Amino acid sequence: MTLRKDFDPHLATGETTVTGRDIEMLRAIDQFGSMHRAADELGRSYPHLQRRVVELEDAIGQLTRRERGGTDGGGTHLTPAARDLIQQFERLRVELAGVTTVPESIITGTVREQYGELATVRTAAGDITARVPTAAEEVEIAVRADAVVLMEPHSPPHDHTSLRNQLSGVVSDLTVGDATATVTVEIADGVPLTSVVTAESVDRLGLAAGTEVIAAFKTTAARGTPVDA
Repeated sequence: MTLRKDFDPHLATGETTVTGRDIEMLRAIDQFGSMHRAADELGRSYPHLQRRVVELEDAIGQLTRRERGGTDGGGTHLTPAARDLIQQFERLRVELAGVTTVPESIITGTVREQYGELATVRTAAGDITARVPTAAEEVEIAVRADAVVLMEPHSPPHDHTSLRNQLSGVVSDLTVGDATATVTVEIADGVPLTSVVTAESVDRLGLAAGTEVIAAFKTTAARGTPVDA
């Protein structure tokens, strides 16, 4: 059975939680210029929708503005605060979508030296610096594929870049799409590390199965989780 990651995005202030259902409601009010019409289009009761708007406004501030009469016949419109709330939610949605869809590599190792929230971890592929909980000993290091940069073997040493982790390896698998490619690099026997790069990078680096590369990523991109004994 294959399990997939899934998150339900939400924003919170105090005891009030803003969900996708709330954002859908605000978008409908904006589209139709009326809470009555928004309720009808969404298949919700008007009293419930109005009550929810009041709850959000009590926690966040004014989100709607009622205009009466005029050439447009009046109606309900969103305030700048409401539009900012929608944008915040959409940014969160995009961020979480990236977390759930981007491949992640897991590298096991033993903490060799700890300094604050960072540690040097000894792995089969060599030492890796990562964010590791204090007092952890055996850990699994997770690295998102979009945080892994592929470089040619003769690239400058790590002290000339912020990519502190630089691991030599060989491309073992390559899947090229229209704009991006998923590249699996074997950095040690039986230890794969996945990277997502542009199709242009595939051509520039001449990537193919068997190509030698350096897979690099920042210390902050590597997160260690303790392994239960």
